[in-house]
This record gives sequence, C-alpha cells and structure tokens, in this order.
Amino acid sequence: MKKPNFLIFMTDHQRGDMVFPGIAKMPNLERFYPKAVVFSHAYCPSPHCCPSRATFFSGLYPSEHGVWNNIDVPNALSRGLYEDVELFPRDLANAGYKLYFSGKWHVSAEKGPADYGFEMIDGKNGFGKDCRNVPDVSGWKYYDGISDNLRRLNRDDFIRTEAEIIRPGYPLYKQYGVNENPFRDYDTVESALTKIKEINSDEPFLMYVGATGPHDPYTPPQRFLDMYNIDEISLPESFSDAMEDKPAMYRRIRDRYAQLTEQEHRECIRHYLAFCSYEDYLFGKLLDAVEERGLAENTVIMYLSDHGDYAGAHGLWAKGLPCFKEAYSTSCVIGGGGIAKDPGRVSDAVVSLADFAPTILELAGVRCDRKFAGKSLTGLFRGEQSDDDFREYMFTQSNGNEQYGIQRSVFSRKYKYIFNGFDYDEFYDLEADPNETVNQINNPAYKEIIRDMCRRMWVFAKENRDDITNSYIMTALMPYGPGIIY
Repeated sequence: MKKPNFLIFMTDHQRGDMVFPGIAKMPNLERFYPKAVVFSHAYCPSPHCCPSRATFFSGLYPSEHGVWNNIDVPNALSRGLYEDVELFPRDLANAGYKLYFSGKWHVSAEKGPADYGFEMIDGKNGFGKDCRNVPDVSGWKYYDGISDNLRRLNRDDFIRTEAEIIRPGYPLYKQYGVNENPFRDYDTVESALTKIKEINSDEPFLMYVGATGPHDPYTPPQRFLDMYNIDEISLPESFSDAMEDKPAMYRRIRDRYAQLTEQEHRECIRHYLAFCSYEDYLFGKLLDAVEERGLAENTVIMYLSDHGDYAGAHGLWAKGLPCFKEAYSTSCVIGGGGIAKDPGRVSDAVVSLADFAPTILELAGVRCDRKFAGKSLTGLFRGEQSDDDFREYMFTQSNGNEQYGIQRSVFSRKYKYIFNGFDYDEFYDLEADPNETVNQINNPAYKEIIRDMCRRMWVFAKENRDDITNSYIMTALMPYGPGIIY
C-alpha cells in the first residue's frame, strides 16, 4: 500500500473559530471542508509560538521538550529543545519520506529544520537563512540602533495617530495597517509551489509550510481588507470586562490597548479577519498545486495554527499570560488522502497540538516507541472513537511570554481552573459563563470541584515531568498540594 503524503500549512495567531463559515471569509477552506474534518475544540499547550511549535513536532509538553517561550529573544529561558528530544520528521525521513520545509520554524535557535531531515526550500522568514537565529544576548544593541526614534517618542508634543500605541522609551507600535506581502508569507508559499511542481510523485513526502500571518501587527493586503465592511464589525461580548476579579497583570496589559478607541478596536478586528482571509488565499494556491499534480487523492492536508489571538476579547489582543480560551484555541482542519470515514463534519473532540506527532506517524505506518503527551487522532477519523470520549480534560503550561510568571490550567467542557503563581488563581464555570468573565475562585460552592481539578493538575504534572513548584512556604501557593494524589 502506498504511503500517504502530508502537506501541513501552519499559520500564526489564528484563533480556532476563524475557520468556521460566517466569521472570517475563508472560501478555499470551505471548498476543502467536504474532504476534511473540522475540529472545533483544538488547543495549544502554551499561548506562544515556540513552545507550541515544539509541542507540534515532538508530541510533548514544554516540561518535557524544554522550550518555554520564544527562543530568539534576549531574555529567553532556553534556546532550544532538550538534547534527548526527538521530532517526528526524523522518524519519517528514516522511513523513506522526503521532507520539505518553507517558512517559519521557531522551534529552536540552535537547530534548524535541516537538522531533522528537511530540505530547506525557504527559511528566510525573518529567522535566519536556515531558521536558526541566536540573538545578541545583551538585548541593548537593538535599542542603541534606534535611539533617535526613541527620543522622538519622548517628546512632550507627540500626538498619537490612528492604530498607534504609545509606549514612552519603547519603539512606536502600530496595531494595524496594510502590506501587500506581510511577513513574506507570499514568498514562503511560492517557494512551496515551485517544489510541488518538481516533486517525484513516486516517493512519499511531507511538506511543511509555516506562515507568519495573521500575527500582529495586522497588515493584510488592501484587497482582502476590502472584503469586510467596518459597519458590520462588532466587538466581542467580553470586550468590556474590566477584569477587576482577575490578576493585576491582565489589567495592566489591557491598559496598553485601552489607548485605542472602540472604533479602532473594530478596525483591528476587520484587519485581523482580512489577514485570515489572506492566509486562506495562500492555502488555496497550495490546494490548487496539489490537485494539478494529481497528488490530492494520496495527500493528507492539514490547516493548523500554533495558537490563537484574543482578537479583542476582554479588551486584549495578541496572546500572553491572560489565560483565556481565545489565546489557546487553534485552527484545525484535516482531510484528504481518504483518511476520514465521514468527511465534511465538525468534530467536538478536545484535541491538542501534542496529538499530531503520533497521528502523522500512525497514518504513515511508522512505528515509534517513544512516549507522547498527546495521542493519535486516527480513531476519530475512522469512526472508531467518539468525540466525547477522546479527551475530557485539557492541560496548559506557561512560564510567561518573556514577562515571566508560572501559570498552569486544567479545563473540561464545564469548568476551568487556573493556577497563577504570580497572583491569585481563577476558576470559571464555563457552562454558565462561556466568556470567562466571572472569576469564581472564592465561591465556596465550587470548593470540591477546584480540589479535584488541582488533583488532576498534579497527576498531569507528575506524568509529564513538570516541576511546577516546591514545598517551601514562599512558593507552595496552589490551594492543594501534590499530596492529594496519594
């Protein structure tokens, strides 16, 4: 039996609901739906590029692969994976697969895709020619180079213009705008299209195409912005959440975006939606190329994102420590290659980026004895496992997006508990409060549920080598310690 090919298109910052009709306009995904399964409850382990991408390639959580935040910033916790961590592409290469890589890597600053068996098609997407980029560790070289601009921002007569967020002493930040080739994503896809035309169809392959959009700042081409009417854009239901019952850091981040008027927030949503439509356009070019080469019947195609974006929820944008669903929700559409028994459906199964390494290896018929934090999705595709039974609880791990703070969460369809080592904890009744606006952490009615979720969190931590804390009085802050699992 011929081994399946794999085409993976991964965007950056694309919230999971953006792939559903009626939100962002995604005509190419819609024409792919009849061949695919759309996952409505897909999540990343950490709301950050590098730890999430490392989880995708390894099938492990940050506590086991070693990447906790972005690896190319001066104050990174780590520059790459633990030495003993293997990635699934190497397993495929050892099994005879040809591997091709174009675009954004952002897994390690010390090793690039070529170190794991990929042929580099295009690795110039802002992260070095081979996707490796160890920065100036001091961090000051950058500021020295823009000192004139920083002085300009400190002038007393400086007036903010549309989409700008003023940060005295920091570079000017503009939340949205227009760019005909944002983040070079068009070039990334063109490189992949050239390679698809050259591929030997007799050899199984995996092609990974890493886009950087719809990452902030939100700068789609104008023609995609024209697809949306600003008068039809509404703010999220949670937009006005003052977050007075939530960690102070959440409010501090929100204060940055409070400089924007409500109309500017709507414009930002418009630009974000347009950026998603642009990524869909690029994905469509890949679909066309696969079909034109006659590869569609034997190619598993995945449209994914590394993490989500608040996109105005709770008055926030981008992603960070505020542990709301929007930052953890990922786009997930998988199909083609005849893998789905019942294509064209929406699956409510709770799935994780950690599930893809074991899934791809099983679909490829490649045996692997390594332990994964995730599990294969193949039973869902084949109708051998129900959506409700696949996973009851999801866990997250974050040590902060460079603004460090230990945070872990566990959630089900009903409840969500968040341990904040840097502030007071959170608990949400998701059935009564799906937008996570009322923190019930001090409500005695939920005491036993919180205790049970703490226990589950400790069990997960033990299984995945997560040394969350120690027993010292100043650091042992979770309401129930690990002793409750014994």
